[in-house]
Amino acid sequence: MSRTAIVWYRRDLRIADNPALDAAVRGAYDHIVALFIDTLDELGREAPGAASQVWLHDALAALANELTGLGSRLILRRGAAQQVLNDVIQASGATAVYWNRLYEPAVIERDKKIKSWLAETEVDARSFCADVAFEPWTIKTGQGNPYKVFTPFWRVVRNRFVDAPLTAPTRLAKPPAGLHSESLSALGLLPAHPWANKIHNAWHPGEAGAHERLERFLNRTAKDYKTMRERPAQNGTSLLSPHLHFGEIGPRQIIHRVQAWQQRNDHSDARANGDMFLSEIGWREFGRHVLYHHPQTPHTSLDVRFADFPWLDDEWALDAWRRGRTGIPMVDAGMRELWATGIMHNRLRMTVASFLTKNLRIAWQHGERWFWDTLVDADLGSNVLGWQWAAGCGADAAPFFRIFNPVRQGQRFDPDGNYVKRWIPELCNMPAKHVHSPWAAPQLVLETAGVVLGWSYPKPIVDLKTSRQEALAAFETIKSGR
Repeated sequence: MSRTAIVWYRRDLRIADNPALDAAVRGAYDHIVALFIDTLDELGREAPGAASQVWLHDALAALANELTGLGSRLILRRGAAQQVLNDVIQASGATAVYWNRLYEPAVIERDKKIKSWLAETEVDARSFCADVAFEPWTIKTGQGNPYKVFTPFWRVVRNRFVDAPLTAPTRLAKPPAGLHSESLSALGLLPAHPWANKIHNAWHPGEAGAHERLERFLNRTAKDYKTMRERPAQNGTSLLSPHLHFGEIGPRQIIHRVQAWQQRNDHSDARANGDMFLSEIGWREFGRHVLYHHPQTPHTSLDVRFADFPWLDDEWALDAWRRGRTGIPMVDAGMRELWATGIMHNRLRMTVASFLTKNLRIAWQHGERWFWDTLVDADLGSNVLGWQWAAGCGADAAPFFRIFNPVRQGQRFDPDGNYVKRWIPELCNMPAKHVHSPWAAPQLVLETAGVVLGWSYPKPIVDLKTSRQEALAAFETIKSGR
């Protein structure tokens, strides 16, 4: 009698270093069913946003091609995970289901129920570690508690041994003949809006694209990472975050590859730049650590005082922020980059988040939801961690009084105005001296640059100095317990 195993793909869309797939191969099954279930309807708040769905479509197409090259095929289904798994088990006669763990609260609860159900039906159910280098429950303080501050967390894990990545199989057992698969188009992941084409043009989703991106980073950018990573006009970051989010490359693969690069370039600069980059992988791990131990944080501030913070309900200002029409160039450039490419430079993420939560005093949840829908790397742990950090209410949060001045941010990190001019063509003729604060420019400068404030480019929707003072006063109302 033939033996069949199901490998349940989720956000681990790769062949190499895939523990669930590796376990099925090592099990010498006669048939392996590579199954992806579109479970959007059952995940609710944690279902991928629009930009992530566009990426997912292309990533699944790439994975299907990879599996075909190994003699297999990708089975696509849509529906509630347990019901679909039951249907595929009945149709294939599978006696095992393997998958790689994820750490979002709703996914954890669903997976526990599915694992219990599979045990009752005497189907071998096993889950593996692939999304992180270190499981969230394995990192504890000296008192046995989870960490809330990144630096001691990273100090503990950065020198820990990381298992070597698993090699990719060269051949896979086929799924049973006649097993039905939905078409990729039937999943309806691509919106009718032409906006999706911008993401297609900006990225190369898939496992091959992920490794190409890593090699390009190591060969061209990594040697100057510490300095260039802060310059949004430059190609100074790895741009690996969406590939990591969808599991087209895993953290173990990146860590080992970067360490090999450091050894090959054995000098202090390579070590320093490599360590700085690996600390960003550490922040991703920290985001999962915080989310796992504080599953309420996608909805609620970790700092409970902020339940009483006097946020403003200003839909007009929120819409101006979303559309990149606030009249503050560094903020607007970041928001327009996000809409055009599905990504935003980290320096800008901090800047626009600080502006929304402090200068506009709009609750961080509104910004987090917009990022969730428009980022191709929208990752619940990292997204929530970043927004609560910026708002001063989360783990390792910046003090609330640290309010980013977007003019100074632009002058420091985009001194020539190249980033702003790239995304705000209305300001392309403004001199660098005034491009980050056109409202302060002399009238002759504005006329020469062809800028009419309030017409060709908006006037600022808020005064930066006044709104900063108002935000600090608002914080005093919860700081003092009034």
